[in-house]
Amino acid sequence: MKYQPIPADLFVHNRKNFCSRLKPCSLAVFQSNDIMPTNADGTMAFRQSSDLFYLSGVDQEESILLLFPDAKEARYQEILFLRETSELILTWEGYKLTKEQARETSGIKTIYWLSEFKQVFNTLMAECEHVYLNSNEHLRAVVEVETRDARFLKWCKKTYPLHQYQRSAPIMHHLRAIKSEAEITLIKQACNITEKAFLRLLKFIKPGVMEYEIEAEIVHEFIRNRSRGPAYGSIIASGANACILHYVDNSRECKEGEVVLMDFGAEYANYAADLTRSVPVNGRFTPRQREVYDAVLHVMKTARNMLVPGNTLDQYHSFVGTVMQHELIKLGLLNESDVKNQDPDKPLYKKYFMHGTSHHLGLDVHDVGNKYRPFEPGMVFTCEPGIYIREEGFGIRLENDFLVTTNGPVDLMANIPLEAEDIERLMQA
Repeated sequence: MKYQPIPADLFVHNRKNFCSRLKPCSLAVFQSNDIMPTNADGTMAFRQSSDLFYLSGVDQEESILLLFPDAKEARYQEILFLRETSELILTWEGYKLTKEQARETSGIKTIYWLSEFKQVFNTLMAECEHVYLNSNEHLRAVVEVETRDARFLKWCKKTYPLHQYQRSAPIMHHLRAIKSEAEITLIKQACNITEKAFLRLLKFIKPGVMEYEIEAEIVHEFIRNRSRGPAYGSIIASGANACILHYVDNSRECKEGEVVLMDFGAEYANYAADLTRSVPVNGRFTPRQREVYDAVLHVMKTARNMLVPGNTLDQYHSFVGTVMQHELIKLGLLNESDVKNQDPDKPLYKKYFMHGTSHHLGLDVHDVGNKYRPFEPGMVFTCEPGIYIREEGFGIRLENDFLVTTNGPVDLMANIPLEAEDIERLMQA
């Protein structure tokens, strides 16, 4: 891995918290992600299961974690199963974790090779009553391939039909929503790398530059700073492309007089940063672009102050919608009379601001968490209002990442230029 080693204390702590929420005499199983195929003998880059990484720190394919806190033998309370290496694997793929390296990484003492899994698992299944199995229960997930977790779930329930099966996902969603100090440090590092990329872009962007050239500058800066790369597909949207929320073609020329919206973030040690900035291609906003920029910035500054303990996402989004509505009226995009008579279930502001203002951030860019759970210290959220004016051919979105604390929100991207004057000054320096 490109990132620096993470102290095993983080993963020891995470496992302790998870196991404390299990029913008595329970066994929990977590599978690594698959290496996904492309065509012929090609494969995609490997990305570890966020849950397995959260509990073990193991960043390697074909890994299994078993947690059985009530096991009669202490050595079976935590077990890692790893892919055994060979001369052939070493020649073609490189080094895999040794048992000792896995112990240092995870803090787990009992390590077996994957070939021993079924025998050990069968022994423990004779001892446990409940089996916790993992699945992707993110509200926005669209899963069209069968994962290792899903295949194991089918095999396990068929082979051991009389056990009582439970879901790990609700526990993981609850735990992962609150970030520890160690996790916050890793997210800050992802934010710092993202800052370096943005400052690089301010000196690079000019009329005639292609969107994909901007994307290339981002990737270059990420990788040279120990990031594996972008935490998600970078959006580099110039002109009217900014009105396509998930535009990722990044194939157009950035032209004089336009704004380019850039939504990108580095991944560091599997943790994500998520930044959006909208900058003038020629280094100067037009009066209308600046007017809209300032409106979005005002909404952002107002919204971020709502990221405090006790609020909920529904209350927060409702409040932000009211603030946005007022700004759109001032911009001449909405009529005050029409707003007074609007259908409350179909607010008019959604024509220009059609997405949510915030989402959880962590091991996944849209991290897990319960939308009905009140905000608590340790949660990390994005704040990303935007105004998209298709008829005028541009859109503005601004986004930073915030840590919820008892003393108010902490901006993890506070050092990244945000004010319009600062953007223009740095672009023309």
